[in-house]
Amino acid sequence: MVDGTPSQQPVVNLVGLSRTFGDHAPVHALRGVHLTIWPGDWVAIVGPSGSGKSTLLNLIGLLDRQTEGSYHFEGVDVDALDDLHRAGLRGRRIGFVFQSFHLLPHRSVLENVALAELYVGAPRRGRRERAMAALGRVGMVDRADFLPSQLSGGQKQRAAIARAIMGEPALLLCDEPTGNLDTGNADSVLELFSELSADSMTLAVITHDEHVAAHSRRRVRIVDGVLTEMEVATIGRSEPR
Repeated sequence: MVDGTPSQQPVVNLVGLSRTFGDHAPVHALRGVHLTIWPGDWVAIVGPSGSGKSTLLNLIGLLDRQTEGSYHFEGVDVDALDDLHRAGLRGRRIGFVFQSFHLLPHRSVLENVALAELYVGAPRRGRRERAMAALGRVGMVDRADFLPSQLSGGQKQRAAIARAIMGEPALLLCDEPTGNLDTGNADSVLELFSELSADSMTLAVITHDEHVAAHSRRRVRIVDGVLTEMEVATIGRSEPR
C-alpha cells in the first residue's frame, strides 16, 4: 500500500473472489482471492502461465464476472451493475495496456491517442490538446505526427500508454506490457511506470517476469489460482514517497 490509510477508499477491493469454468469437470481458475489496491499503489501480480493471471485481469478489468465473492471498484459494487454500466465504468475509469500495442497502422500517434476519447463519448472540443498532454506525460510529443511503423517497440508502447492514461483513469491495468520488447525498451517502459507512479497513478501490472515485478512498489504472487502477498525488496525499484 502506498499512502493508504483507513480514511482512503480503495480503487480495487476483491473479497473471496473465485472463478470456476465448466459444470461437469469444473476448472477452478481463481480460489478465494483477496486483494486491495489503494490509490497510488503500483502492484505487480506475478505468476507463471496457467496460474490464473489472465482470469484475474479480466475480472479486475470488468471483462468477466466472478463465480463467488465480491468486487468493489472505487466503492461501487460492480456485481450489481448490468453489462452496459460495467462497460461505461470500464471505459471511464480503467486504462488498459497490453503486450501487443494495438495501434492503428494508418493513423498518426496523436490520432491513435485521441481515439481513446472517441470510444467513451468524450467531447470533441479540446481533444487534440488532451492527447498532446498525454503524449507529454510519456515523452512522446516529438513523435505525435509519426505513424506506428516509424516507431521503435518502446515508443509504440509509450504511445499505447498515453492512449490508456488520456482520460485520467483511476487504474492503469497492464498485461505483460514488456513482453514484446527487448531489454533496453523494456527498461524504458518500466522507468515510465516509475514516473507515473511517482505522479500518483495507480498501476496493476500482470507479469511472469521477475525483473518487471522487481520495479514495483508491491508484489503479489498467483499460483494455481491462489493469491499471496510477497515481501518487496528495495533493489531495482523506486523508493517509496
